Amino acid sequence: MKLTFLGAAGEVTGSSHLIETREGRLLLDCGMFQGHRREAAEKNLTFHFDPESLHAVVLGHAHIDHSGRLPLLHQRKFSGNIYTTNATRDLAAIMLRDSAHIQQTDVRYINRKRARMGEEPVPPLYSISDAVKVLRHFVSVGYHRRFSPLPGVTATLVDAGHILGSGLVRLDFNRDGTPFTLGYACDLGRADMPILRDPEPMTADGRKLDALIIESTYGGRRHDKPEDMEAELAGLVTRVVERGGKLLIPAFSVGRTQNVLYYLHQLFAADRIPAVPVFVDSPLSVNATDVFRMHPECYDEDAADFVETEGAVFTHKSIRYVSSLAESKSLNKRRRPAIIISASGMCEAGRILHHLKNTVTSKKNAVAIVGFMAEHTLGRRLVERRPKVRIFGEEYPVRCEIATLNGFSAHADHDGLVSYTDAVASRDTQILLVHGEDKAIAAFKGALAARGYKNITVAEPGLQVDLG
Repeated sequence: MKLTFLGAAGEVTGSSHLIETREGRLLLDCGMFQGHRREAAEKNLTFHFDPESLHAVVLGHAHIDHSGRLPLLHQRKFSGNIYTTNATRDLAAIMLRDSAHIQQTDVRYINRKRARMGEEPVPPLYSISDAVKVLRHFVSVGYHRRFSPLPGVTATLVDAGHILGSGLVRLDFNRDGTPFTLGYACDLGRADMPILRDPEPMTADGRKLDALIIESTYGGRRHDKPEDMEAELAGLVTRVVERGGKLLIPAFSVGRTQNVLYYLHQLFAADRIPAVPVFVDSPLSVNATDVFRMHPECYDEDAADFVETEGAVFTHKSIRYVSSLAESKSLNKRRRPAIIISASGMCEAGRILHHLKNTVTSKKNAVAIVGFMAEHTLGRRLVERRPKVRIFGEEYPVRCEIATLNGFSAHADHDGLVSYTDAVASRDTQILLVHGEDKAIAAFKGALAARGYKNITVAEPGLQVDLG
């Protein structure tokens, strides 16, 4: 068995890992690269394997950095199955179409500029038709239901606790008559977070994994406690409303938006924040929230109890969902306090850019950063509190309050990563570190080495590892 790292190796986007056995080829995730546009475009167009030769894909969850190149895989003649959970299939149905819409919109803008310069037009990465057709490959699998993506390979998905429907993948092989188990934990969620259940161990019958691929995003860093996060959000909302400003929250449409809404709903219900309208300004967020309502089987006990007492989640009278472009534009003319939640989460595209250029220049306003911001993104520049940021090619002075609420992250922090590794791996387990920047990976690797783990490999793009 051979494992090749094709993405999220020494970086945090483009998750994709190829497993090859005598019987065939299996891909874990098929994510889109994000960052510098030209570099990301080149990476997204290249698979480093023949898609027609691929037998199956196992998809951990629906975030675009894990699922975003599946339509391109279909376009390149992939004909196998894509295995994932029921909720992930429903989220991917809306997210991949939205991704294709963004590709086509961006290309129209680029081609207008190219035409003025006498250059040939370029095609989008893939079309909405590709995004729809790839859904025919999806096979929905419930948590803990064993299936066989390749002859001689048995797979099981357990709850990752990261976003709705997210799964950790356990693969059981027969290695020359000896059982061998590989675990895939990318991305790993957090314990005690709202709505979703805690991450589950991938072990069975008390037997530890032989090899573990695990993310490193927050290596060396620790999140705020959930109860502190709620208090921070309440304080921030109160400050902004008292000075008559707007609170802008860039948030991923799937996962982060629903977590923020859940906390705001609880704060409103407890009278801990002043009455202020909350606008969810992202068609994808609106659709994703509908999918969340469709899958209460993924909720933890607290969320289930909250639904029972409140009647429904994400439906407080102060929360309004914005779909039309005209209504979105009207929010920028609003002079009264408001909370605006909009995508994209890393501030690289979408309606959030229009809101940012109308928000960052006033001291009355605030921007709340509620998730990880990758290098070379506008979100990272806001986290770094740059005095000026460039939006749509123009510079804007940053005078508003920038509040970083680390507790909202849906990724396990340093302690969570170490604890989960201890739960599923022995000191002889082959540990393979992915999905992290250099500093984070080094911190996580150092902590594991100090605890006696003997076989740790840091993934690099194209690195091949023999699993026996």
